[in-house]
Amino acid sequence: MHVGVHRTLTPTLWRTAYAVNVMPRQRSLTRPQIAAAALEVVDTDGLGSLSMRTVARRLGMGTMSLYRYVADRDELEAMVVELVLESVDLRPPAGSARHRILVLAERVRDATARHPAVVPLLLAHRHRLPASLRWGEAVLGVLAEAGYAGKRRVYAFRALLACTFGALEIQHHSALSGPGTRALAELPADEFPRLSETAAAARGIGAGDEFRHGLEILLRGLQI
Repeated sequence: MHVGVHRTLTPTLWRTAYAVNVMPRQRSLTRPQIAAAALEVVDTDGLGSLSMRTVARRLGMGTMSLYRYVADRDELEAMVVELVLESVDLRPPAGSARHRILVLAERVRDATARHPAVVPLLLAHRHRLPASLRWGEAVLGVLAEAGYAGKRRVYAFRALLACTFGALEIQHHSALSGPGTRALAELPADEFPRLSETAAAARGIGAGDEFRHGLEILLRGLQI
């Protein structure tokens, strides 16, 4: 009888015979896990390789399964930026207002320096991310303690944003150590004396020094 046949199946054979009817248990992921996988893709293969497919592959899952957690590439990009900025220490150090702002800005630079391919995403996503908002709140707190209020605080904060994130963008696309600086240094000195001279001097400046000294000039101008 059929019943007798079923009774003769061992547990192993039973599972094998009816495996087709067993639904696999779906894997559960957290957003930090997905963000970390997306950042690994960007660090390893470049920003252009970031996609739902490549992140899903790194997580060992199907692309459509990833859509259960993330809407699209735009959300992946935001998650990557948030993960990078979350590593920034937001506690202002002891010292003058100038020193505290300088350190807060340099911490952003240090975090992005570890993941340079993420830099182009900063301007697109930082304004709506909790980690970026908390950094802005920390900087505004220092400005407020230094006596900046109202529109004056707005102007100072916007200038600091432009200097911090703008410098990162410029350094990413046209580093002083790159061929563009060398080309400018080789311009005819009789026609472009200041440009060629400045470019020649720029070739010996590291990215960290460029960032710090540029920001210090701004802070002195703001009288912070």
